[in-house]
Amino acid sequence: MSREISREEAWDLLCEWTASESLRRHALAVEAAMRAYAPRFEGDEQLWGLTGLVHDLDYDRYPSAGDGHPRYALRELEARGYPPGLVRAVASHADYMEVERRTPMERALYAVDELCGFILACAYVRPDGLRGMTPKSVKKKLKQASFAAAVNREDLRRGAEELGVDFDQHLALVIGALAQRQEELLGAEGERAAQTTEP
Repeated sequence: MSREISREEAWDLLCEWTASESLRRHALAVEAAMRAYAPRFEGDEQLWGLTGLVHDLDYDRYPSAGDGHPRYALRELEARGYPPGLVRAVASHADYMEVERRTPMERALYAVDELCGFILACAYVRPDGLRGMTPKSVKKKLKQASFAAAVNREDLRRGAEELGVDFDQHLALVIGALAQRQEELLGAEGERAAQTTEP
């Protein structure tokens, strides 16, 4: 039986399960992107945001694709009464779970997840971080195979296609959502990195 979940409760749960600061920041970035997309699909901003916040709940503890993430998260979220739509979206964001993405919220989560990580990686090597970042500059980095090499470029484009949005507009929306929370997402670590890396 699902119930009303507060943002504070979801954040506390994430922090309980996730010790890694970088993973917490990733969760915050995906939350921001999901909240930005919700109105475009007449979605519930709170629900979409919570989905983004907890989508990698168990990754810090159980990163294995074979028998770990997101299976432990799914069980925990169900046990705590999180909405079924949220739980299904968490399941569907991992391709290897073979859960078909049917709803705009599920497609949005998949579309922004890896992209948020890539955009934050771009921000770390810019003096101004997320401020002033453009889709053009992100696409330039996408062409550099050695930059954030673990990010699958085809998945990024497929995510936008599944969501039915133009890739440049997709980039612009996610950049804008993250830029509004620059200090929270980059913090002192990002500022130090920006001072010692390429412009």
